[in-house]
Amino acid sequence: MTYKTGRDLVNEAKARIREISPSDSIALHASGQGALFIDVREPNEWNLGHIPGAIHLPRGILETHIEALAERDQQIVLYCASGNRTALAADTMQQMGYTNVASLAAGFRGWIEAGGECDG
Repeated sequence: MTYKTGRDLVNEAKARIREISPSDSIALHASGQGALFIDVREPNEWNLGHIPGAIHLPRGILETHIEALAERDQQIVLYCASGNRTALAADTMQQMGYTNVASLAAGFRGWIEAGGECDG
Protein backbone atom coordinates (compact mmCIF):
# COMPACT_ATOMS: atom_id res chain seq x y z
CA MET A 1 0.00 0.00 0.00
CA THR A 2 1.28 3.44 -0.92
CA TYR A 3 0.81 6.13 1.69
CA LYS A 4 0.40 9.82 1.06
CA THR A 5 2.42 12.46 2.83
CA GLY A 6 0.98 15.57 4.37
CA ARG A 7 2.43 17.51 1.43
CA ASP A 8 0.59 15.17 -0.98
CA LEU A 9 -2.71 15.86 0.77
CA VAL A 10 -2.17 19.64 0.70
CA ASN A 11 -1.20 19.60 -2.99
CA GLU A 12 -4.25 17.51 -3.89
CA ALA A 13 -6.51 19.87 -1.92
CA LYS A 14 -4.98 22.93 -3.62
CA ALA A 15 -5.83 21.39 -6.99
CA ARG A 16 -9.52 21.23 -5.99
CA ILE A 17 -10.00 24.60 -4.30
CA ARG A 18 -9.82 28.27 -5.18
CA GLU A 19 -7.00 30.34 -3.76
CA ILE A 20 -7.11 34.11 -3.45
CA SER A 21 -3.94 36.19 -3.52
CA PRO A 22 -3.00 38.37 -0.58
CA SER A 23 -3.50 41.55 -2.63
CA ASP A 24 -6.93 40.42 -3.85
CA SER A 25 -7.93 39.43 -0.31
CA ILE A 26 -6.87 42.84 1.02
CA ALA A 27 -8.99 44.53 -1.68
CA LEU A 28 -11.94 42.25 -0.89
CA HIS A 29 -11.64 43.00 2.83
CA ALA A 30 -11.49 46.75 2.16
CA SER A 31 -14.46 46.62 -0.23
CA GLY A 32 -16.95 45.95 2.53
CA GLN A 33 -18.74 43.34 0.38
CA GLY A 34 -19.41 41.20 3.43
CA ALA A 35 -16.90 38.43 2.87
CA LEU A 36 -16.35 36.42 6.01
CA PHE A 37 -12.69 36.00 6.94
CA ILE A 38 -12.05 32.94 9.11
CA ASP A 39 -8.75 32.32 10.88
CA VAL A 40 -8.19 28.57 11.34
CA ARG A 41 -4.93 28.90 13.26
CA GLU A 42 -4.44 27.83 16.86
CA PRO A 43 -5.27 30.24 19.71
CA ASN A 44 -1.61 31.12 20.37
CA GLU A 45 -1.22 32.13 16.70
CA TRP A 46 -4.45 34.18 16.74
CA ASN A 47 -3.22 36.01 19.85
CA LEU A 48 -0.10 37.16 17.99
CA GLY A 49 -2.23 39.02 15.44
CA HIS A 50 -5.07 38.49 13.00
CA ILE A 51 -7.02 40.14 10.20
CA PRO A 52 -9.37 42.82 11.55
CA GLY A 53 -12.93 41.54 11.82
CA ALA A 54 -11.93 37.90 11.26
CA ILE A 55 -13.59 35.08 13.15
CA HIS A 56 -11.35 32.67 15.00
CA LEU A 57 -12.32 29.07 14.29
CA PRO A 58 -9.38 26.68 14.76
CA ARG A 59 -8.99 23.99 12.12
CA GLY A 60 -9.62 21.23 14.65
CA ILE A 61 -13.23 22.33 15.24
CA LEU A 62 -14.10 23.84 11.87
CA GLU A 63 -16.40 21.07 10.67
CA THR A 64 -18.43 21.01 13.87
CA HIS A 65 -18.86 24.78 14.23
CA ILE A 66 -18.96 26.30 10.72
CA GLU A 67 -22.67 25.70 10.13
CA ALA A 68 -23.55 28.01 13.02
CA LEU A 69 -21.37 30.79 11.57
CA ALA A 70 -21.84 30.83 7.81
CA GLU A 71 -24.39 30.13 5.11
CA ARG A 72 -23.31 27.66 2.45
CA ASP A 73 -23.36 30.34 -0.29
CA GLN A 74 -21.64 33.06 1.76
CA GLN A 75 -18.32 34.40 0.49
CA ILE A 76 -15.65 33.02 2.83
CA VAL A 77 -11.89 33.50 2.92
CA LEU A 78 -10.02 31.05 5.12
CA TYR A 79 -6.51 31.72 6.33
CA CYS A 80 -3.81 30.11 8.43
CA ALA A 81 -0.12 30.93 8.72
CA SER A 82 0.98 29.87 5.23
CA GLY A 83 -2.04 28.53 3.34
CA ASN A 84 -1.66 24.79 3.86
CA ARG A 85 -4.19 24.21 6.64
CA THR A 86 -6.70 26.39 4.83
CA ALA A 87 -6.30 24.40 1.63
CA LEU A 88 -7.39 21.32 3.57
CA ALA A 89 -10.14 23.29 5.32
CA ALA A 90 -11.48 24.76 2.07
CA ASP A 91 -11.51 21.31 0.50
CA THR A 92 -13.50 19.96 3.45
CA MET A 93 -15.92 22.88 3.37
CA GLN A 94 -16.56 22.31 -0.34
CA GLN A 95 -17.41 18.69 0.49
CA MET A 96 -19.85 20.08 3.07
CA GLY A 97 -21.59 22.12 0.36
CA TYR A 98 -19.95 25.54 0.80
CA THR A 99 -19.85 27.01 -2.69
CA ASN A 100 -17.99 30.31 -2.30
CA VAL A 101 -14.98 29.49 -0.16
CA ALA A 102 -11.37 30.42 -0.89
CA SER A 103 -8.02 29.84 0.78
CA LEU A 104 -5.75 32.84 1.28
CA ALA A 105 -2.62 31.94 -0.69
CA ALA A 106 0.49 32.42 1.47
CA GLY A 107 -1.77 32.75 4.53
CA PHE A 108 -1.51 35.42 7.19
CA ARG A 109 2.18 35.77 6.41
CA GLY A 110 1.31 36.75 2.84
CA TRP A 111 -1.38 39.15 4.08
CA ILE A 112 1.16 40.98 6.26
CA GLU A 113 3.85 40.99 3.58
CA ALA A 114 1.33 42.54 1.13
CA GLY A 115 0.59 45.35 3.60
CA GLY A 116 -2.64 44.02 5.13
CA GLU A 117 -3.83 45.41 8.45
CA CYS A 118 -3.39 43.46 11.66
CA ASP A 119 -5.31 43.43 14.94
CA GLY A 120 -3.95 42.01 18.15
